[in-house]
Amino acid sequence: MKLLAILGVSLGSVLLFLLATASGNADALAKHYWLLILLNGSVVALLLGIIGWQLLRLRRRLRARVFGAKLAMRLVLLFSLLTILPGALIYTISVQFLTKSIETWFDVRVDKALDQGLNLGRLALHNELSGLARRAGQASHRLAMASNARLDAELRQTRMDLDLEEATLFSRSGRTLLHAGPLMRPALLLDASIQRELLDLRHYNAIESLPQGGLALRVVAEMPLGDEVYYLQLVQLVPKTLSEDAESVERVRGEYQRLSLSRGGLKVIYGLTLTLSLLLAVLTGIAAAFLFSERLSEPLKVLAAGTRAVAQGDFSQRQPVMSRDELGMLTLSFNQMTHQLAETSATMEKQKTQLEAARAYLEGVLVTLTSGVLALDEKLRLRAVNPSASEILGFDFDRLRHVRLLAWKDEFPQLQALAEGIMDEFGDPHVQQWQAQLEVIGAAGPLTLLLRGARLQTGSDSGFVVVFDDISDLLQAQRDAAWGEVAKRLAHEIKNPLTPIQLSAERLQHRLTDKLETTDAAMLTRATNTIVNQVAELKKMVDAFKDYARSPKSVLRPLNLNDLLRCMLPLYESNPQVNIDLAAAPLPVLGDTMLLRQVVHNLLQNALDAVGSDSRAEVLLLTRQHGNKALLAVQDSGPGIADELRKRLFEPYVTTKAKGTGLGLAIVKKIVEEHHGAISIRNVEPHGARVEVELPLSATVSASV
Repeated sequence: MKLLAILGVSLGSVLLFLLATASGNADALAKHYWLLILLNGSVVALLLGIIGWQLLRLRRRLRARVFGAKLAMRLVLLFSLLTILPGALIYTISVQFLTKSIETWFDVRVDKALDQGLNLGRLALHNELSGLARRAGQASHRLAMASNARLDAELRQTRMDLDLEEATLFSRSGRTLLHAGPLMRPALLLDASIQRELLDLRHYNAIESLPQGGLALRVVAEMPLGDEVYYLQLVQLVPKTLSEDAESVERVRGEYQRLSLSRGGLKVIYGLTLTLSLLLAVLTGIAAAFLFSERLSEPLKVLAAGTRAVAQGDFSQRQPVMSRDELGMLTLSFNQMTHQLAETSATMEKQKTQLEAARAYLEGVLVTLTSGVLALDEKLRLRAVNPSASEILGFDFDRLRHVRLLAWKDEFPQLQALAEGIMDEFGDPHVQQWQAQLEVIGAAGPLTLLLRGARLQTGSDSGFVVVFDDISDLLQAQRDAAWGEVAKRLAHEIKNPLTPIQLSAERLQHRLTDKLETTDAAMLTRATNTIVNQVAELKKMVDAFKDYARSPKSVLRPLNLNDLLRCMLPLYESNPQVNIDLAAAPLPVLGDTMLLRQVVHNLLQNALDAVGSDSRAEVLLLTRQHGNKALLAVQDSGPGIADELRKRLFEPYVTTKAKGTGLGLAIVKKIVEEHHGAISIRNVEPHGARVEVELPLSATVSASV
């Protein structure tokens, strides 16, 4: 298409030049005008076809939203306006100018001047011709008087006397008889038309053109000689200057008459020439607009493709710099930008890798951290949480991501205490860090949490972080330690006076019983027995204190938990309320036989006390393997345990029995912990309680139980 446009413009320019050249040459214009018009019209049609095709392509590109199409359209419109508006203005002015100029060429005064000049020349020539005719009459009369012998000499003398070009004597038939002139024969002969005119008028006068060029005055007069009639022809040359002037005036007048007759055609010719010139200029401008627009939009299209590639993450784009103009500078800037982006991307990827490593490290720390961690944004919306938080509270915190803290208590009532506690602590904007202890309800029951909070300020971002731990076991251990210390001191303080009191009471009874009357002796006996019995009860309490407060001295050795329980079954086989369900496979554990028996006895006794004497009640003792642990469970069908009491049931002096000391379950818990196990208690449906003891399995089993 580019080659066609260049070819069309070139041909149009050449043909337009030829048409303009031919317009100045009437003969060439008359000969080749329509051929030139046809050829120029073909070039115009070719350019119109090229522009039409380009417009169609531009329309398709606009519909397809090809990059650069709108720019090309604007450039085409701009170039077209810059070409059409001046061209139309010049065309209009030129047409008006030519029309008026052509009209001024044919002024009436010019026409009259030409006619008058021509008449003036003709009048001068006719005067000369009339004078030559008079002299011809006189010469013919003189020659008629001469003899035949002197006729030739007289003819020559006449030529010389009258300064003629030639003098010739013709017969009536037109045959040359005598001739005097520079040539051997006359230049002008008598033809039939002249002879006829001589017969009618007896003379002939005319201004004629000579064969060798120039004008001549020709006069033919009748000359009677004897009985014959002859014709005397005199030829006189017209002066060269006068001849040339006359011919020039005649020629100009003829041309002027032809132009005057063809001025309408001239208007059409020059109008067509201007129209073709305008069309060629306009079409050339539009074709050039397409070429320039494509040339300008091509680098932009390449840059746009590179920009799209950069937007998709490909920073390897480098475009060749094809020029040193602004587009070249833009391409160079684009290459520098992509180079910098590539370096920045590599740096960002490196930093991203480092950040991902740091984040993975931090996530690893948070995952392995046993404390629960909650990260909140500046609007107290949950941003991040570690798995330990869900494990401690038994709640999936991922459901609360990007949920404001205020909405927790509405959607999840079990988190109301936690949400309100955090909001209260963060309510004071002056407090940067805080620590609080909070009682909440977890999945396994009430929990005591130790919360620590802090405000975060990292650059323009801010937020809060809350770290909490379940300190229920720690508090329980502290309470156990405190109770153990109390038990030691009580056992020490109580045990010392018990034996003297008992001995003193027995001595009083022994010494005074025989000396008192029967009534007094009976009263003394009752009193001393009461003292002795109470002292015995106090000793039992002191022994219980000693068992609870004693230091771990258990001796752990391999044993089969099922075998241990089978040795204890004879003690409970007679009780129909007790049902035994032992695991089929051995359960090897490391344990102290005496202490484990104490645990089983205590749990079974508590279960039997809970069901009472109801024959329909049931106490179940079972063992199972639960993963890598041995499970020992005692379940009863009693009334169960109140929720507010269940979390404190393993503390000293907490009991539901009227006569219990409240140290049994505390001692059981202590023994289980000495065996690296865990104990828990819960209510079962429809009623009853279940105590579960988990002990780690071992690889070997001892033969003795």
